[in-house]
Amino acid sequence: MNQPASGFKATQESVNGVVVVAPEGRLDFGSAAEFQRQLEATIGGSDKPRGVVIDCTGLSYVSSAGLRSFLVGARAAKSAGTTLVACSLTTSVREVFAISGFSRLIEEYPNRQAALAKIG
Repeated sequence: MNQPASGFKATQESVNGVVVVAPEGRLDFGSAAEFQRQLEATIGGSDKPRGVVIDCTGLSYVSSAGLRSFLVGARAAKSAGTTLVACSLTTSVREVFAISGFSRLIEEYPNRQAALAKIG
């Protein structure tokens, strides 16, 4: 994914059939649509992953638009029969997830290894 002016970027790698998406920076109105497209393309692509882990280690901020991209990704994963989980949420992102109720919608793991183990 290209790095827009906001400084946000998201890289991805495949680990044994599981795609790890690693967003970095601020996931806000300016970056959420592209992140959402990336998630949907990853989940709905021809090489359907066994699961998707969103590693939030580098995510410093998430707005309501950013939360929407997580929600759309989770719905796309459910429709595709794929597991989508998040890991390594920073304190500020975890607070937003808790306040918004997203912690009940998307499973969260303390680190990438635990998330990958969940998907197996």
